[in-house]
Amino acid sequence: MRLPDRKSKSFSLPACGRDDPIPCNVNYYFMKNSKTVLITGCSSGIGYHCAHALRSAGYRVLATARKDDDVARLKNEGFEAFRLDLDDTHSIDEAVSWVKKRTGSRLFALFNNGAYGQPGAVEDLSREVLRAQFETNLFGTHELTVKLLPIMIEAGEGRIVQNSSVLGFAALRYRGAYNASKFALEGLSDTLRLELDGTGVYVSIIEPGPIRSHFRSNALVKFLEHIDRDKSRLSHLYKKKLQQLQSSEDAPFTLGPEAVAKALLHAFESPRPKTRYRVTFPTYLFYWLKKVLPDRAMDGVLRRVE
Repeated sequence: MRLPDRKSKSFSLPACGRDDPIPCNVNYYFMKNSKTVLITGCSSGIGYHCAHALRSAGYRVLATARKDDDVARLKNEGFEAFRLDLDDTHSIDEAVSWVKKRTGSRLFALFNNGAYGQPGAVEDLSREVLRAQFETNLFGTHELTVKLLPIMIEAGEGRIVQNSSVLGFAALRYRGAYNASKFALEGLSDTLRLELDGTGVYVSIIEPGPIRSHFRSNALVKFLEHIDRDKSRLSHLYKKKLQQLQSSEDAPFTLGPEAVAKALLHAFESPRPKTRYRVTFPTYLFYWLKKVLPDRAMDGVLRRVE
């Protein structure tokens, strides 16, 4: 069905009934007739900005967040929102059922954005802390994806976009848990892309470098909670790491979340989306340096990055 131009003089909104589950506002008609997108991790940062950007572009956005307060705020902003905890299979099942009921089992795209970073040297990561990082960044993302995938395969079209990181291919010190989770996500996504060939469902990976968000402040909480700085061999280095996490200054070459939204829109709208979208200068730089430098030389470059 062809959508009328919002600016057209002949455009008018349909009447909204009192019992209609979707708020009666200027987006009503387009939400009923647009392609539907599910986004995880919409409480702030990249997910929050992309939810607004996609809605402005005419998509019907299903926004999810882990905390009830964030879900309520998203609803107040006019989104169809639902609580989703990627660490909890029951929560994932409830979200999948909500999506199917809300959309009549029609979902065009999934943007797997929900994740967090666990700072700390590899030697200071307990098995439990490493498992928790993978539960959110990989296992929960995987479980949600495979439970929604049949909807897309049956429709013969779909887009799955994974929000990875420059740390999904270039490892930095004191970020081992996050590095590992994103390396794993990229390997799993590459495999899924190969296996979905011919289904009409495309898999893309976005690899942002530093993006303005709450990522650092959230990482600070995990650092203080899970890393025993005083007993670590690297306690003297952790003092500087703590200062970095507490700083409100942007890292060099930081971009706003709109840079990711631009890549996401291309992944959704291109007839042949890219397999990878590199966002920010450091991502491009490290990509090319890894191509031309031997491992030892690349290690020297990465050791200089804080």
